[in-house]
Amino acid sequence: MASLAAVRENNAGITRLYGSGLVAVFVGGTSGIGESTARAFIRNTDASRAYLIGRDEARAKGIIEELRHLKPDSQVTFINADVSLLREVDRACSAIQEKEEKVNILFLSPGTGSMNGRDETDEGLDKKLNLHYYSRMRFVSNLLPQLTKAADTTQPTTDSIDKSHLSRVISVLEAGGEASLHLDDLSLKTNWSLRNCGKHAITMNSVAMEHLASIHPQTSFIHTFPGIVRTGLNRDLGTTAKCAISALMVLAKPWEIPFEESGERHLFAATSTRFSPRADRDRYIGVAEGSDGGVGSGFYRVASDGSTYKPSKIMEQYRAEGVRSMIWDHTLNIFAQVRGGQ
Repeated sequence: MASLAAVRENNAGITRLYGSGLVAVFVGGTSGIGESTARAFIRNTDASRAYLIGRDEARAKGIIEELRHLKPDSQVTFINADVSLLREVDRACSAIQEKEEKVNILFLSPGTGSMNGRDETDEGLDKKLNLHYYSRMRFVSNLLPQLTKAADTTQPTTDSIDKSHLSRVISVLEAGGEASLHLDDLSLKTNWSLRNCGKHAITMNSVAMEHLASIHPQTSFIHTFPGIVRTGLNRDLGTTAKCAISALMVLAKPWEIPFEESGERHLFAATSTRFSPRADRDRYIGVAEGSDGGVGSGFYRVASDGSTYKPSKIMEQYRAEGVRSMIWDHTLNIFAQVRGGQ
């Protein structure tokens, strides 16, 4: 695990290690863990640029104003987008690509706490599964050129060993909760349930990111479990469900992770050298303890305390059976069906 003191020490040294002018994209950045991590990023970096992607423009303006006073040399931009739609993901990515050649951190935390049944968007995808998986991977797919550019150009500023170029993708969901999938129905057209939707989103995040780490060795891919954090996901629930969640939060208070601490811990995951990409770690550090993607992998499943999960049996099975490439091919096929090859 990583103590909070170690987390804060790491974050205070980000500029010393990576230099100024870092670029980060926070999908779901106007609330919850995305917001808290964006705040931590601006607090701990110099002359950085952050993009907050979400739907709450009024809240975004308030966040941007606060951060402008906190760090006048940094730049925070809001992009209004409903990322439950892949076309909106593409529009948001285009807006970023018009301004940025590189992206150092792609932080993905959009979601919904809705407990309703399958809710198809006009693109034919279930809204919950799309927010928790497909739209996240669409951001990754679209912004890989910028992430690759960051890996090539970010130079550490210390005189010590060249530890890492900063190029990372962080998806916040429930690392460690992977389970077997309906491989013949990955989009859950016929097998939708809350449980199936949850396990498909969790497992497909991990399996797809492990696959991407194997073919993009200069970028780290990190799937996290944030623990118990008060976020805004209950906004999509009915009154009864909201009351139930509130009662559970009272019972879980001893294990709750404060909002600001969660942001600090996720910034740690996004910048600590213990989560270096495969290319850097193979060269300088060796295979990291707990890395779950096979020898030399740059994929990590990270718990709320900063530790890494032990290898997953289902992921080992899927790796051996070639399922991870099958899932990524399925994902690209969904993109082609929905966006017509765009």
